[in-house]
Amino acid sequence: MNICVFCSAADLDEVYTAAAHEFAELLGERGHALVWGGSDVGLMKVVADGVRAGGGRLVGVSVEFLRTKARQDADEMIITASLAERKALLLEHADAFVVMAGGTGTLDEATDILELKKHGMHGKPVVVLNTAGFYDGLRQQLRRMEDERFLPVPLSELVSFAETADRAMARLEE
Repeated sequence: MNICVFCSAADLDEVYTAAAHEFAELLGERGHALVWGGSDVGLMKVVADGVRAGGGRLVGVSVEFLRTKARQDADEMIITASLAERKALLLEHADAFVVMAGGTGTLDEATDILELKKHGMHGKPVVVLNTAGFYDGLRQQLRRMEDERFLPVPLSELVSFAETADRAMARLEE
């Protein structure tokens, strides 16, 4: 599978980097390819390093204004003109999505993918790696949206949450 990972380009605490590296190594060892934002900094670098260490392929989709941060040894690197084009290509190249700890960019990518899935624009699995409860608030908000009928499909059909790298990978491979 081509697994797209949305995550931060910031340098983060060990609790997040360890979980990201563990998932990334599993991804590579199991013969999957990483599709990601292409950056060679922060958690994005940790994930790419882990996939590479596990023997996996790296497919980056960066954006022109971040070209200088793009990973040089990616197997494939696509540079887009805009963030919107980047998101469209990430969706096109991915068979599944994993959302890791991140800021507003990660949240934007995740909600965009969920919105498209809600409207039947794709049926690809979306798994949130909820390291250290980072996305507990998002899970609570999504449940409230489901409970109060803001979601036209069951939440379980849109996204699943996993507390560990092993569980995230298992959900993708189910």
